Amino acid sequence: MNGNIPVELGPVQETLLVPLLGRAEETRRASGLLNDPKAVEIVGELDYDFSKWEGMTTLKGATLRTRMMDNFVRRFLAQNPLGTVVEIGAGLNTRYERLDNGKAQWVELDLADSMALRRRFFEDTPRRTMVTGSVVDTDWHDHVSQRPSPFCFVSEAVIIYLDEEKATRALSCIASRFGGSTLVMDTTSGRMVERQSQHEIMKMMSKDSWFRWKCDDPGSLSRYGLHLEESMTFVDAPRDVLAHAPWMWRTMSTYLPWFTRWMIGGYRLNRFTLGDPN
Repeated sequence: MNGNIPVELGPVQETLLVPLLGRAEETRRASGLLNDPKAVEIVGELDYDFSKWEGMTTLKGATLRTRMMDNFVRRFLAQNPLGTVVEIGAGLNTRYERLDNGKAQWVELDLADSMALRRRFFEDTPRRTMVTGSVVDTDWHDHVSQRPSPFCFVSEAVIIYLDEEKATRALSCIASRFGGSTLVMDTTSGRMVERQSQHEIMKMMSKDSWFRWKCDDPGSLSRYGLHLEESMTFVDAPRDVLAHAPWMWRTMSTYLPWFTRWMIGGYRLNRFTLGDPN
């Protein structure tokens, strides 16, 4: 246990603590994958036993994912400095602290229990709004539409926890309402979903917290209004990102990319354009 702020989260929501710890560990590591002092602060103030996960490889994978998604969002902001970033399932993410350009708008969405915890550490500002809601509902769409376009929606380890019907329905609604926007999202293959009992962290958690949505081909999501622009695995991470990864990852990605992709099990990070790209 660390601090005195209690953690009262549902089983899926509890998984938000994994990337939080990963960012904190990488911040403490010399030449880590990213620098996130806010994550270190939050870990220190939560009353939670993080020791059960400390040092696990999954934490580095979660942080590598965050860093790669940061690159997608950074590029969006470079092209649209006055646009709006929408964090779906913000959890205890600190992307605003890492990437905000002083001009863009940010909307951060999450369920009631996660948002209650988030508000212990973050506050609304004129350019940053936290909204309580579920991605499967549409009430929060109105909060987003009041912000300046274009929009960049970010789903980092969120929609993959929904079943296929809810996931695709939520995505279809976003695509139809916000055509022309950008969506950055991870997808999990059937093989990855079926092997969760072997995952070093997921096997320690309730099955209620396992991800459910299987998507072997992100390109197939065009039928829901998601037009694939980029798709990559951890092997495809930019060189400047991999330079900060552990040496074993760098070596395997360079000399055994086929094996690394097999180990990852079809997990991909994707950038889509929503609605009709024309």
